[in-house]
Amino acid sequence: MSYLNEVKNQGQKANPFFCLMGIEPVSFGDGKARLSMVIRDDMKNGEGWLQGGMYTALGDEAIALAIYTLLSDKETIATVSCTTHFIRGAREGTIIADGTVVRKGRTMIYAEATLTDADEENLLARCTASFIIRSGTIRG
Repeated sequence: MSYLNEVKNQGQKANPFFCLMGIEPVSFGDGKARLSMVIRDDMKNGEGWLQGGMYTALGDEAIALAIYTLLSDKETIATVSCTTHFIRGAREGTIIADGTVVRKGRTMIYAEATLTDADEENLLARCTASFIIRSGTIRG
Protein backbone atom coordinates (compact mmCIF):
# COMPACT_ATOMS: atom_id res chain seq x y z
CA MET A 1 0.00 0.00 0.00
CA SER A 2 1.36 3.45 -0.88
CA TYR A 3 2.14 5.99 1.82
CA LEU A 4 -0.69 8.26 0.66
CA ASN A 5 -3.19 5.40 0.89
CA GLU A 6 -1.91 4.62 4.36
CA VAL A 7 -2.42 8.24 5.43
CA LYS A 8 -5.92 8.27 3.85
CA ASN A 9 -6.89 5.04 5.59
CA GLN A 10 -5.05 5.32 8.90
CA GLY A 11 -4.57 9.06 9.38
CA GLN A 12 -2.01 9.85 12.04
CA LYS A 13 -1.26 6.15 12.63
CA ALA A 14 0.35 5.84 9.16
CA ASN A 15 3.41 7.75 10.38
CA PRO A 16 5.08 6.95 13.73
CA PHE A 17 6.44 10.50 13.96
CA PHE A 18 2.90 11.89 13.57
CA CYS A 19 1.89 9.76 16.56
CA LEU A 20 4.88 10.86 18.65
CA MET A 21 4.28 14.57 17.97
CA GLY A 22 0.47 14.52 17.86
CA ILE A 23 0.47 15.65 14.21
CA GLU A 24 -2.83 15.25 12.38
CA PRO A 25 -3.12 15.15 8.59
CA VAL A 26 -5.86 17.62 7.64
CA SER A 27 -5.78 17.51 3.84
CA PHE A 28 -3.45 16.65 0.96
CA GLY A 29 -3.46 16.47 -2.83
CA ASP A 30 -2.16 18.14 -6.00
CA GLY A 31 1.21 19.11 -4.53
CA LYS A 32 -0.21 20.53 -1.29
CA ALA A 33 -0.70 19.26 2.24
CA ARG A 34 -2.01 20.62 5.51
CA LEU A 35 -1.07 19.26 8.94
CA SER A 36 -2.01 20.42 12.43
CA MET A 37 -0.27 19.98 15.77
CA VAL A 38 -1.32 20.99 19.28
CA ILE A 39 1.52 22.50 21.34
CA ARG A 40 2.27 20.41 24.44
CA ASP A 41 4.39 21.37 27.43
CA ASP A 42 7.00 18.72 26.55
CA MET A 43 7.59 20.51 23.21
CA LYS A 44 8.63 23.78 24.83
CA ASN A 45 12.09 25.13 25.55
CA GLY A 46 13.29 26.33 28.95
CA GLU A 47 11.62 29.72 28.48
CA GLY A 48 8.22 28.22 27.69
CA TRP A 49 8.22 28.76 23.91
CA LEU A 50 7.68 26.04 21.33
CA GLN A 51 11.20 24.73 20.62
CA GLY A 52 12.45 25.73 17.16
CA GLY A 53 13.03 22.19 15.97
CA MET A 54 9.31 21.53 16.33
CA TYR A 55 8.58 24.18 13.69
CA THR A 56 11.15 22.62 11.36
CA ALA A 57 9.89 19.07 11.91
CA LEU A 58 6.27 20.04 11.29
CA GLY A 59 7.18 22.05 8.18
CA ASP A 60 9.33 19.22 6.82
CA GLU A 61 6.49 16.71 7.29
CA ALA A 62 3.95 19.00 5.57
CA ILE A 63 6.33 19.45 2.65
CA ALA A 64 7.03 15.71 2.40
CA LEU A 65 3.33 14.86 2.37
CA ALA A 66 2.72 17.49 -0.34
CA ILE A 67 5.53 15.95 -2.41
CA TYR A 68 4.15 12.42 -2.06
CA THR A 69 0.97 13.59 -3.80
CA LEU A 70 3.06 14.08 -6.97
CA LEU A 71 5.17 10.89 -6.87
CA SER A 72 4.56 7.51 -8.46
CA ASP A 73 4.27 4.44 -6.23
CA LYS A 74 7.87 3.49 -7.08
CA GLU A 75 9.39 6.83 -6.10
CA THR A 76 10.56 7.88 -2.65
CA ILE A 77 12.21 11.04 -1.35
CA ALA A 78 14.86 12.20 1.07
CA THR A 79 15.36 15.70 2.45
CA VAL A 80 18.51 17.34 1.09
CA SER A 81 18.12 20.68 2.88
CA CYS A 82 15.54 22.46 4.98
CA THR A 83 15.81 26.04 6.18
CA THR A 84 13.42 27.51 8.71
CA HIS A 85 12.85 31.20 9.22
CA PHE A 86 11.36 31.82 12.66
CA ILE A 87 8.99 34.77 12.63
CA ARG A 88 6.92 34.58 15.79
CA GLY A 89 6.99 32.40 18.88
CA ALA A 90 4.11 30.34 20.23
CA ARG A 91 3.42 29.05 23.72
CA GLU A 92 0.08 27.28 23.32
CA GLY A 93 -2.64 26.35 20.89
CA THR A 94 -2.65 24.60 17.55
CA ILE A 95 -0.20 25.17 14.71
CA ILE A 96 -1.18 24.66 11.08
CA ALA A 97 1.51 23.74 8.52
CA ASP A 98 0.74 24.19 4.82
CA GLY A 99 3.23 22.47 2.53
CA THR A 100 3.41 23.31 -1.17
CA VAL A 101 5.57 21.96 -3.99
CA VAL A 102 7.23 24.85 -5.81
CA ARG A 103 8.97 22.87 -8.55
CA LYS A 104 9.32 19.17 -9.31
CA GLY A 105 12.11 18.11 -11.61
CA ARG A 106 13.32 14.65 -12.61
CA THR A 107 15.58 14.20 -9.60
CA MET A 108 14.97 17.20 -7.31
CA ILE A 109 11.93 18.82 -5.77
CA TYR A 110 11.75 22.28 -4.23
CA ALA A 111 8.98 23.04 -1.77
CA GLU A 112 7.98 25.33 1.07
CA ALA A 113 5.78 25.39 4.12
CA THR A 114 4.15 28.15 6.10
CA LEU A 115 3.31 27.62 9.75
CA THR A 116 0.52 29.69 11.28
CA ASP A 117 -1.58 29.65 14.41
CA ALA A 118 -4.91 27.84 14.13
CA ASP A 119 -6.73 31.07 13.33
CA GLU A 120 -4.24 31.59 10.46
CA GLU A 121 -3.83 35.18 11.60
CA ASN A 122 -0.21 34.95 12.71
CA LEU A 123 2.62 33.66 10.55
CA LEU A 124 4.94 31.76 12.90
CA ALA A 125 7.58 30.32 10.57
CA ARG A 126 8.40 29.61 6.95
CA CYS A 127 10.39 26.59 5.74
CA THR A 128 12.02 26.07 2.36
CA ALA A 129 13.37 22.68 1.40
CA SER A 130 14.86 20.58 -1.36
CA PHE A 131 14.37 16.84 -1.71
CA ILE A 132 15.98 14.22 -3.91
CA ILE A 133 13.72 11.76 -5.72
CA ARG A 134 14.76 8.13 -5.52
CA SER A 135 13.34 6.17 -8.45
CA GLY A 136 12.90 2.44 -8.65
CA THR A 137 12.63 1.88 -4.91
CA ILE A 138 9.47 0.93 -3.12
CA ARG A 139 8.69 2.31 0.33
CA GLY A 140 8.39 -0.36 2.95
